[in-house]
Parts: sequence; C-alpha cells; structure tokens
Amino acid sequence: MITYMTIIFSSNGSRPSEVLNALHNLGFETTTGAYDCVYRWDSKATVEDAIYLADKVHATLKGMGVLFKLETVSDEL
Repeated sequence: MITYMTIIFSSNGSRPSEVLNALHNLGFETTTGAYDCVYRWDSKATVEDAIYLADKVHATLKGMGVLFKLETVSDEL
C-alpha cells in the first residue's frame, strides 16, 4: 500500500519546513505533483495499519495549524 498526503498550510500556523520535517520523522517523503507527501509501506499493510498511521499524523500535526488529507491505495497491479 501507499499513503498519499495533501497538506493545507495556514500563514497563522507552523512553517511548512517544520511541518514537513515532522512528517519526515514519521517516514513520509516529500513528492511533487498532486500530493505533498507519500508514505511507502514496507510490507503488506492493512486498513488498520493505515488508520494507526492517520492517528500518528493527527497527533504529530496537532497544534501546527494545518489541515491534511490522507489517501491510502493498494500498490498491487
């Protein structure tokens, strides 16, 4: 599975570099295109794993003044 993230920054919130650094510490990579970050799962992840990751993202970004959207898809062909 792969989890894609879109972030909406606020000028009243944390600097984008701080937000992206915090996400990098969770294992996200920055990317270009339609999404801001991507999380590549090491193994066969489950929906429960994706929900746990969403909880970790929520806790990490709490108080940073950003909105985020996660989209997790199967990387199988």
